[in-house]
Amino acid sequence: MKIINTFIRTSTVLLLSTVISMNASADSVRIGAMKVGSGWYVGAAAIKKMMEKTDSGIDIDILARGGGVANPMVVEQGKAQIAISNVATSQWAMNGELLYNGKKATHIRSLVGGLNPVYIGAIVRNQFMEDNHFSTLKDILESGKPVNILMKPPGSNIPPAVDIILKAHGTSREKIEQNGGRIIQVAPAQMASMIRDRRADIYFDTILRGHPTIQEITLTGGVRFIDISEEGLAALAKVGIQKGSIPKWFDIQTEPVVGGNYGTHLIANSDLPDETAYQITKLVIENMDTLAEDFPAWKFFKPEDAAKPENNGIPLHPGAIRYYKEIGLL
Repeated sequence: MKIINTFIRTSTVLLLSTVISMNASADSVRIGAMKVGSGWYVGAAAIKKMMEKTDSGIDIDILARGGGVANPMVVEQGKAQIAISNVATSQWAMNGELLYNGKKATHIRSLVGGLNPVYIGAIVRNQFMEDNHFSTLKDILESGKPVNILMKPPGSNIPPAVDIILKAHGTSREKIEQNGGRIIQVAPAQMASMIRDRRADIYFDTILRGHPTIQEITLTGGVRFIDISEEGLAALAKVGIQKGSIPKWFDIQTEPVVGGNYGTHLIANSDLPDETAYQITKLVIENMDTLAEDFPAWKFFKPEDAAKPENNGIPLHPGAIRYYKEIGLL
């Protein structure tokens, strides 16, 4: 009996030691996303689920706040080790540009580029265009005539892009107001009524399929999408916003429309161990079909584009570089 008890105690100690060792060897990684119910939260949840199913040894914890503007700083400050972010805003954050006002995120690195496009587009009132004999964005912004421009409040990635477009056409917020126009920045819930009541003439926003605010505005009637001008696109490209083609997602569209693409990528802190960064990069790319089942925005991801500079905007993490070299992308 004494021998049996000793065996049981020894086995129990060994079992507990194994469990403790396994837990200690698992990497715990927090991913910055957005609030629960948002697209990026769904994407982060898909990554967490995939990591669990593949027995990766990487435990993912989701940070359910942040967004395209906040997430580069979330990673920089160590509140999350990885995050979903916009390529353009990551670039701005690293350089301390635009809405980051000199505050730099120098420790962020990219893991996977080209996850999905995120567009900036413009919608105009038809009556405004007809009354002023306008046909293009260039016509509107270089006319010197009064125009009321509608967009999100400060803190979004839209206002800096609009300022860049205005400057590309030799104008600014101040000049718009001097000419009798207005710059209107309100919450999304107020935007449709601003268009409907003719208090706004042109509306800039993030264009996503099924976007509730845009859906409501398009249903008010008397509006259409308008291409971002070549001058505007050239200026946006200098800050990481690439030219993009917005698909025919809304009933008022007869064809795709030209917009700017902020891009989306997975970023990490430079302190993330190279092996962990390598494994995350490898698992995300090689399981993208599974991830896209849970988050359809990633359905059109192309692995061959994941390491391209324009799809990352910031330097790659050494762990990601190792993987891309293995598969011949670098």
